Amino acid sequence: MRRTPALIVGGGLAGAATAIGLARAGLPHLLVERSRETGDAICGGFLSWRTLETLAGLGIDPDTLNPARVTRARIYAGTRRADATLPHPAVSVTRHRLDTVMLAEAARLGTPVERGVTVREIDGMTVRTADGASFAPDALFLASGKHDVRGMARPEDARGADPTLGLRIRIAPSPALRASLDGGIELHLFDRGYAGLAMQEDGTANLCMAVHRSRLQAAGSPAQLLAVLGREMPALGEWVALIDGCAPIDAIANVPYGWRQREGVDATFRLGDQAGVIPSLAGEGMGIALASGVAAAEAYVRGGPASATRWQEDFARRLARPIGIASIVRHVAESTRAAWLLPMLRPALIQVIANATRIGQT
Repeated sequence: MRRTPALIVGGGLAGAATAIGLARAGLPHLLVERSRETGDAICGGFLSWRTLETLAGLGIDPDTLNPARVTRARIYAGTRRADATLPHPAVSVTRHRLDTVMLAEAARLGTPVERGVTVREIDGMTVRTADGASFAPDALFLASGKHDVRGMARPEDARGADPTLGLRIRIAPSPALRASLDGGIELHLFDRGYAGLAMQEDGTANLCMAVHRSRLQAAGSPAQLLAVLGREMPALGEWVALIDGCAPIDAIANVPYGWRQREGVDATFRLGDQAGVIPSLAGEGMGIALASGVAAAEAYVRGGPASATRWQEDFARRLARPIGIASIVRHVAESTRAAWLLPMLRPALIQVIANATRIGQT
């Protein structure tokens, strides 16, 4: 049994942000991450203006992630389209790049990082790993992202009767892609799902989808679903036509959009998607992950393990507005009414929704 004052489970955005906060405060801690090499998580890759402020506070210069800025959005439903300027410039970046920079900053500040450590079960304050080892921390920071850990899994009913799956495919760089997406993002709305498209720092376009299981089953497979959507939606079809037939389609099942951890547990801080899951069309998932890590570290610095219960409840209240509004927007976006309502979606209203779905500052 290994003891540590603070154990961070997960080296993604929430875990790295927590580590940076604890390292700056000079508090002993350990971060364990299941992957041996930094991968590229299934994620839209959108960093909002609020998220960029959080990153700056963590010592991360957005220009080191991607010097280009996203300033406008195009929203499609069927053959209809709405355009708007974003309230403030944003950034699009691969998770590989962002996670690499974040973990490097934590390590530079003194965070001990152990990679290749898969946490299989959490029983109270006992953390068991796949290789048979156990940790007994005084405080636990659960930052495992969308992946649940036995003993700390999010409730089954949070997934709903028709669960949502996340899909991601990369589109190779091309002049047409750059000319169309430079400085902008696209959101394509369709029955029981939506797709987001953004140009990232490596020149590829990141096509991410949230789709209900029933819609995927009706199509037959992710590739067949893309083909169907490409025929139904001409604007999306232009990009589907550019997808390499051999390109992998990454997937994650049963994403509990709209769920929040409302009650706190002694000495345990649930972070990122383990604290709350905002519908991805809001583009604030990474912002919430970073904000949770920053806030949890600050609470721990002030009050130690005993601060976890109050912190979790306070953070759930911070998430109520952005997740609630994003859930309403998602419900409308995934319905067959979206195409008829799109002409009423004026640029000013898009900006209001964009601001309202950002997590507030403490």
